[in-house]
Amino acid sequence: MLTRKQHELLCFINDRLAETGVSPSFEEMKEALDLRSKSGVHRLISALEERSFIRRLPNRARALEVLRMPELAQSAPKSKASSPPPAPVVPTAANDILEIPLHGRIAAGVPIEALEGQTTLAVPSALLGPGEHYALEVAGDSMVEAGILDGDYALIRRTEQAREGEIVVALIEDSEATLKYFRREGAMIRLDPANRAYTAQRFAPDQIRVQGRLAGLLRRY
Repeated sequence: MLTRKQHELLCFINDRLAETGVSPSFEEMKEALDLRSKSGVHRLISALEERSFIRRLPNRARALEVLRMPELAQSAPKSKASSPPPAPVVPTAANDILEIPLHGRIAAGVPIEALEGQTTLAVPSALLGPGEHYALEVAGDSMVEAGILDGDYALIRRTEQAREGEIVVALIEDSEATLKYFRREGAMIRLDPANRAYTAQRFAPDQIRVQGRLAGLLRRY
């Protein structure tokens, strides 16, 4: 099932493509759905893309393709006495978007606790598993070889435990937060980057506090 706004946007895009052959602009979509900002349009587009109703065509501006339309309940047969057709069935809202805390950029010198409660990020629930989650905006290129780029949103499941080889948010000496691979090396904790230009960091266990592990990644274009 699609939410009402997702259904409205899909129909608007499909109608515009049928009329002009060109998908509407984000400003036109915002106005058509009476949304307050284009960020709401981005969230709806991402949700429709995630559920394979539309796809973005690469290397082309304003290029959306409708892959399928939602199935609507079939109309009941008309009676002999002419009666107006039943109204289209609009799918009911589904809880497929979650708002999770967005704690800001994960950067040196900024403990995660200092970023609590700043704002929220709308995330497709399919990207999240069980547990409590928060998001961090990634700063830097130390994890590019793991596909984590500057400006991405790292979706983090809260936990104080980490297994070997997991990507975690580690708080170093209660002052510096970093996103790295977690590994044990003898009595030490080693935090490995995913970029050959950077070196691993080693710490005593009492210098590190695990704040969560990577559960997913969100990227906006």
